[in-house]
Amino acid sequence: AGLPPRHMDSVVQIVEALESTNHGFAGTVPELARALGGCSTPGCRAVLGEPPDVPPAPPTLSHEQWLLFTQLLHHDATAPARGAVLAPDGSTVALGPLLAGIEVGLKRALGWPVPTVEPPVDALYAVTITEALGTSFLLAHGSDGNRTTLGPGGCWDDVDDPQNYTLLGPPSPFPDAIANGAMDGVLLGAHLAQAPIPLADLLRDYYGMGNGTEKGRPPSSYRRRDFGVLTGPGKLEEEVAAMLRLLQVLPPTRELLEDVGPEEVVAIARQAARDFTEVYVECPAIVPRCMWGARPYRGTPKLLTLPLGSVYIHHTFTPSAPCRTFTACARAMRAMQRFHQDTRGWDDIGYSFVVGSDGYLYQGRGWHWVGAHTKGYNSKGYGVGYVGDFSATLPDPDTIALVRDSLLPCAVRTGRLHRNYTLRGHRQMGHTDCPGNSLFREIETWHGFK
Repeated sequence: AGLPPRHMDSVVQIVEALESTNHGFAGTVPELARALGGCSTPGCRAVLGEPPDVPPAPPTLSHEQWLLFTQLLHHDATAPARGAVLAPDGSTVALGPLLAGIEVGLKRALGWPVPTVEPPVDALYAVTITEALGTSFLLAHGSDGNRTTLGPGGCWDDVDDPQNYTLLGPPSPFPDAIANGAMDGVLLGAHLAQAPIPLADLLRDYYGMGNGTEKGRPPSSYRRRDFGVLTGPGKLEEEVAAMLRLLQVLPPTRELLEDVGPEEVVAIARQAARDFTEVYVECPAIVPRCMWGARPYRGTPKLLTLPLGSVYIHHTFTPSAPCRTFTACARAMRAMQRFHQDTRGWDDIGYSFVVGSDGYLYQGRGWHWVGAHTKGYNSKGYGVGYVGDFSATLPDPDTIALVRDSLLPCAVRTGRLHRNYTLRGHRQMGHTDCPGNSLFREIETWHGFK
């Protein structure tokens, strides 16, 4: 009790306090993170070396800050998402892989040696993503096929004062918070290797706490796109395979892999890279209902029969301004749900998904439940609403692409939408101007438009 919120702001304040002094902790902040357990898995230790001893609490931190930092970096194999914090963009990020990636980047920038291991691995990927990802698929490979390999996401008890994070389903060794921390660790490690800057500044800019970033989207909201650009599935597959070969020779994990042959290593790595890429690079991030503060559904929801054949594009009209931050989009979602439930008398917010201009989709009725978006057609298709009034202007190019190039192909690949689906504007199905003239002219150019 009484600890600072588990928010990236708290982490940046701790990092700033540690960086402001040369006495206190002698090493770098990532080395302190490693001393506290942020890199305690066999592969990470092989690459970055044995952790330093835990130092006494640095004088620049309050007792509560030190306690929080210690808790966030304490490794718990049974609950890998426990060391996670809420970022300003509404995503949840595990600190261990983030700071391990940053440490590799710093070492490269400063010309410090990273221990070389046999067989060789790319240190940046090894300490962030490939050990956790490879292990998750390795464990599933040897089981009866029911093991979860990726995800789930989760929700915070309170987004203003986040303290407890609860997963939304059965845990895998690679929950969403680890995936986000790993992608951020790779991106920030690669960035630092080119140009070292103080860590507090790096984190503040990336997560959108720097000056002047309130207007635009923070770089963290582009992590999926940027990670995909930096790391093709081929590179990821190669590095997962390299990490599994390393785990075959490390004493703590040797036994786990003793019956896994070279072809199996390649097959596991290929599956891991393919599934990760589909879920975390090609498919968009969707903010769950509990994160935007949804009220419960009223009544009994009806199940859709998948795959569906149609998608209907809407604009919300009210709110008329696009939402550009997690806070603003969550507020817009709550306002729309109130209007749909209290004024219109519907069971819930009508849309299947809502599109923010912050880089995120927001779950309304979601993939599986009949919505209230397109009268007469609610069980035939998904209703996707853009926040804003797009009669005279268009959503940002990124926000258009989020649905056109990400959500729709993802829905087809995951079996939720027919390959030959039809796409229509709301106005084609009823008496309305929705989704606005500008947005309607835009969607006329999309695949599937009829």
